[in-house]
Amino acid sequence: MGSNSFLTTKDKIIQSAIELFNQKGFSGTSVREIAKTANVNVAHISYYFNGKGGLMEHLVSSFYEGYLKILEKGYQCLDEMTAKDCLLQLVFDILSYQHEHRQLTRFVYREVTIDSTLIREVMSTYLTKEKYILHLMIEKGKTNREFSHFPLSHFMIQLKSLLMMPYLQPQYISEVLYLQTHEPYFYQAYFKEMKTWLSSLLNREHESIAVT
Repeated sequence: MGSNSFLTTKDKIIQSAIELFNQKGFSGTSVREIAKTANVNVAHISYYFNGKGGLMEHLVSSFYEGYLKILEKGYQCLDEMTAKDCLLQLVFDILSYQHEHRQLTRFVYREVTIDSTLIREVMSTYLTKEKYILHLMIEKGKTNREFSHFPLSHFMIQLKSLLMMPYLQPQYISEVLYLQTHEPYFYQAYFKEMKTWLSSLLNREHESIAVT
């Protein structure tokens, strides 16, 4: 409660919305509940976000704006580093970003699984940009003979699944695997496993058995 008192009214609403959306879902949360948890007047939600729908749009957009900055940083490093090192650094930076914003990440990734106008817009903007940057990295790696040849679409499915899984299935990971996804050690150890997978997939030594 003490740290919350230093937040602006807008930030209090955002923080409370993320908490409640994760606990009760977007549809199961009312603007009155958000206002009560944030200890603000319900009219503030309309003032800052034009209602609950606008609040969700703000959360999703702000998450992907930050995510896009990570991708653009990865794109820029192609001029200075190998494609493999750029890709590994990008994956680590994504995992770090997701961990830093883990509650928001969990909410957004759950919403991305629901077909809606907002999510279709996300797909056509942010996630299309993500595919484009990853495509550039992979093609540079193939051109420079760093990477074996493999279908980009299958690679994207595997990569996105690994990046999103800890936030789509946190209960499974904690209750069945006894791992705590909110701890820094988790994403750092998780990156090491992803690095092993990526290195194995990208290694040209496996080209003879790779699908082209």
